[in-house]
Amino acid sequence: MDTGISGLNWEELKLKGFKVHKLSSSNELPVRTGRRDYYKLGLIHGEISIEQDGQLSDIKGAFLIFINPKAPKSIVRKVNRTSGYACIFTETFMSNRELRDSPLFNIEENPVIQIDSNQAAFVDHIFQKMVATYEGDYAHKVELIKNCIALITHEALRIQPPQHSSAEKNGASRITHMFLDMLEKQFPIEHTTDVLQLRTAQDFASSLAVHVNYLNRAVKAITGKPTSVHIAMRITAEAKALLQHTDWSVSEIAYALGFSYPAYFNNFFKRLTGNTPSSIRKV
Repeated sequence: MDTGISGLNWEELKLKGFKVHKLSSSNELPVRTGRRDYYKLGLIHGEISIEQDGQLSDIKGAFLIFINPKAPKSIVRKVNRTSGYACIFTETFMSNRELRDSPLFNIEENPVIQIDSNQAAFVDHIFQKMVATYEGDYAHKVELIKNCIALITHEALRIQPPQHSSAEKNGASRITHMFLDMLEKQFPIEHTTDVLQLRTAQDFASSLAVHVNYLNRAVKAITGKPTSVHIAMRITAEAKALLQHTDWSVSEIAYALGFSYPAYFNNFFKRLTGNTPSSIRKV
């Protein structure tokens, strides 16, 4: 599978969980976030264009960049003088909650932090150590790489603390739209083997790379209903459709909707509708 990054093999990245490398000079080489399954932390010297919410802006100089695979942003190198380092890692590589919940990997935060020459020299030294470790045979290289990522992340937070502005409402609206879109895309369920993957607020928060408390606050503020209510209502609607328009057994429907046991589905359905699944099927 192509990662969209020159010289990077997805299967190798998936196996190791991370990769550190020095950026080569390039001309108009796109590095797009899309909705890939890896995070990217980089130090870049040069000029790039960053697209966010349909707006394109140019950035020159030295800067740190934090790419979240769930964020709808695109990074494009513009000139052949671009240089620096990058560390790419999979979603399962970093288990440290402090880093996974860091605002620097939050889809609502600006992914680019401008830095001065002294700050760039400090981060450059860390990346040199990371590259040497990655290419070497040190037995504890994974732990060392994680520590380096943490050090760069905290240095970035020191340089530019998270911004809390009047745009918070727009952020809540955006994350709510993404949640509702992600919820709806799971349906309709067309085969008994198509088991529902996202069933809880925590499931959606993890997929959106935000804290579950933030997701709940945002959804409630914008829609007036808790995240769990939206999920329950949509599952119930799908359950009714499957009961009325398929010949699947109640057990098959229960499993397809992510319930471990049919009894759990029966209790859920009756609590939401006041009826049993069997009684809906007879209507």
